[in-house]
Amino acid sequence: MRFSTPLTTTISPSHRAAPTAARLHVVICLFLVGAATASAQLAPIRKPPFNEPLEKYNMPPAPPRKMKTSPRMISQFGVFTSFQVNVNSNGQNILGDAANEPSISVDPTNLSKMVIAWRQFNSINSDFRQSGWGYTTDAGTSWTFPGVLQNNVFRSDPVTKSDELGNFFYLSLQSTQAESFFCDDVWRSTNGGQTFTEQSPDEAGHGGDKEWFTIDTTNGTGHGFLYQFWTGFFACDSGEFNRSIDSGVTWQTPINIPNSPDTGAMDVDTNGNLFLAGGGAPFYCVRSSNAQNPNVTPTFDRVTSVNLGGNLIQGGINGIGLCGQTFVAVDHSGGPTNNYVYVLASVEPFSASNGTDVMFARSTDGGQTFSAPLRINDDPINQNKWHIFGTLSVAPNGRIDVVWLDTRNASNNIDAQLFYSWSTDGGVTWAPNVAASNSFNPQDGYPQNQKIGDYITIVSDNTGGHVAYAATFNVNPNAVGGHEQDVYYVRVVPSGGGTPTPTPTASPTPTATATATATATATPTATPTATATATPRPTPTPRLGPTPRSRPTPVPRS
Repeated sequence: MRFSTPLTTTISPSHRAAPTAARLHVVICLFLVGAATASAQLAPIRKPPFNEPLEKYNMPPAPPRKMKTSPRMISQFGVFTSFQVNVNSNGQNILGDAANEPSISVDPTNLSKMVIAWRQFNSINSDFRQSGWGYTTDAGTSWTFPGVLQNNVFRSDPVTKSDELGNFFYLSLQSTQAESFFCDDVWRSTNGGQTFTEQSPDEAGHGGDKEWFTIDTTNGTGHGFLYQFWTGFFACDSGEFNRSIDSGVTWQTPINIPNSPDTGAMDVDTNGNLFLAGGGAPFYCVRSSNAQNPNVTPTFDRVTSVNLGGNLIQGGINGIGLCGQTFVAVDHSGGPTNNYVYVLASVEPFSASNGTDVMFARSTDGGQTFSAPLRINDDPINQNKWHIFGTLSVAPNGRIDVVWLDTRNASNNIDAQLFYSWSTDGGVTWAPNVAASNSFNPQDGYPQNQKIGDYITIVSDNTGGHVAYAATFNVNPNAVGGHEQDVYYVRVVPSGGGTPTPTPTASPTPTATATATATATATPTATPTATATATPRPTPTPRLGPTPRSRPTPVPRS
């Protein structure tokens, strides 16, 4: 069936979840007709260091099939409207596919233009994933899904960024069935996300599992540099970090990072200093002040342990996936909080054996010291509740926005909602948490891949935040649990304005949680050799596992 005008389906809070008995009836009926059902239970919890990759090439590309559609989903919850992103050319939902793990970027010169990248599963019957993306020119009300970067090429862990001119970049992990490792490459769009062009040969970015990147948009010597890091245990060829000084055309030979933080993110302060944060417990925030110098091999001159009050975990409410990654963001406001460094993650508290909280720490001295951990979710402490995929962004005016998925209102401790909070005083006090979406079961819609991704993302402007998240609002009787995983865009805006309620409060004067390491012992010594002539990584040869390399012994974790 084809409609001359794209139709929409809107769900309101009063209809966001069927009664328990009705949901059970649906599940029983689906089981009787042979459809898979969601387990509606928790997966075993694992803590880092993880000894196997989080991505696997398990199945071949899904065979071609006849596409069926349903009206696209627009999900209204109070003042918040979530628009489905992964729609066909007529603006309709594609039945039988899946999309999750979204990354959003916004054109700073025109906030109506955005790109969201995601893991695209062409069929719920295959976990073969590709690099999907969508773009909008009307502030997220409607989206165009051009397709994937490369048809029938296994890709995952999408990360998008925009430079200060509004060019969009897409970092994509790649592998083949013959490879047991993962490499990456960068693609660029100069037309608002309509098309992307690969900057280098396939896999020439080196990289590895759970890669992340950022762009230096300052006016210093590192302007335009791309920096990335990844999990060293599952590297393409070697190392954990590298950079490109030519927009991703060529990449520096990888080097190691002190203490090997991973599953994290990166940002650059107004002086061109690079910060990356990652790990599990302890977490680390690592600085390089000379990565912006094109004539030297970068070194890391500050390594600080960050206490977030718990561990990153895999499993629980998210099947085989992470319950969150580590995010770092730097204030660029030019005001009193300029260059404050913020670190946030969803962690299982040290005192708990179940559930997660969104925890935050800040540094006011360039990453030398960090405050004590602060719990952002303000519901009563309950180990049966989950607050996953916590992520943050800093607006140009210094406001900090945080979003996450939250089960506080679910009697089954599974159904989740997007929640939002913000701070206008550098993270000392936080606004009361606000629900920003209808509830959904994140365990529905598994496309033979038992998770709804590993992260969601947000980009902030002076009045609000642009959020990309995955949810299971659309009904599909053939999918696990009777719903499918799709990607949504929602704009979150501080409600009511005013000053956030000052509870809970963090100490205005950060307390050091570790002594900053002045010199990184595992870092290569700076050399005067220019890296402008860095050569692409040679074509990888198949191997049985990651090549062992010299790296610091992981700190024992509880």
